[in-house]
Amino acid sequence: MTFTLRTATPEDAETLPRLHLAAWKESYGHLLPKEFFETREATMDESVERHRKALAGAYQPVLAHDNAGELVGMAFAAPSRDDDAPCSLELQMIYALRRVHGTGVGQALLDAVIGKDEAYLWVLEDNPRAQAFYRRNGFVPDGRRELLPPEWEELPEIRMVRPAVGG
Repeated sequence: MTFTLRTATPEDAETLPRLHLAAWKESYGHLLPKEFFETREATMDESVERHRKALAGAYQPVLAHDNAGELVGMAFAAPSRDDDAPCSLELQMIYALRRVHGTGVGQALLDAVIGKDEAYLWVLEDNPRAQAFYRRNGFVPDGRRELLPPEWEELPEIRMVRPAVGG
């Protein structure tokens, strides 16, 4: 499969939340009630507007498009948000649609947003596929575990950290 990467612009505000929701359904549909997704569908217009405003500022995720031009993945890294951050760079989001799993899209997105830098991330404890991907990229759990907010059913997530690659 061929794909292209580019940085998002405010014109992508319509498609980003839709991809986000589609990837959540694929990844977390077995963990979250259907009402979780229905609520997000019902508030899609507000989500588009939030994305439009964020994309006009510092929020600039990297997007992956397939050879037909369809958005199939996205990733974003930024300065850490944790008070006890193990390093200064946090992978805050990476999603690829199931149909492109195993094609290199996820790897290309990860490389584009964190390169070889030291970084950390949070991942659902019950997401073995994502954890395996991160482990292949040098991430290891650091012992931190937290529960997501009630609207996320208080699902547990763990923090994973990796040192700079080759450094």
